[in-house]
Amino acid sequence: MSNNNLDWEKLFKRYVFDDVKTPYFVPVTRMTQTQARYELFAYTLFMGVLFSVVGVAAMSTELPHGGALGVPVYALAVVGAALIFGTTRHPWAASFCASAPVAALIYFVLYGFHPNLGTGDKVLLTVIVLLWLRYSWRVLAIVRTYPDMPPQ
Repeated sequence: MSNNNLDWEKLFKRYVFDDVKTPYFVPVTRMTQTQARYELFAYTLFMGVLFSVVGVAAMSTELPHGGALGVPVYALAVVGAALIFGTTRHPWAASFCASAPVAALIYFVLYGFHPNLGTGDKVLLTVIVLLWLRYSWRVLAIVRTYPDMPPQ
């Protein structure tokens, strides 16, 4: 009889705390280009998927912004910037993607939150966007130092 038990700890470390494929806790100054490519790929995938959904959802008139055309246009522009950033790692595309959490905060100020959200939900959403803003600074630091990183 064979033992088919999975080693969950090993799998968790392999996919969550792998210094090469998930270098989120590696300082930018110690990263290699390989680590940076993995992290930037995950970031651009996240941005592209998130803002594709936001862009389509923003076309609804039921959201706080009503039928404002600028919201879906900006969201779909972020998708385009994420595609460009993912393929070229160009600093301007990275900067446009990094503006997304700032745009989200501006959206909250201008249009407010969805009426069904409670106070706790609003606070949690704001904290998440602020953490996302902080992470965007890391992405910009990676892009600035990428050419000088060791290849492996």
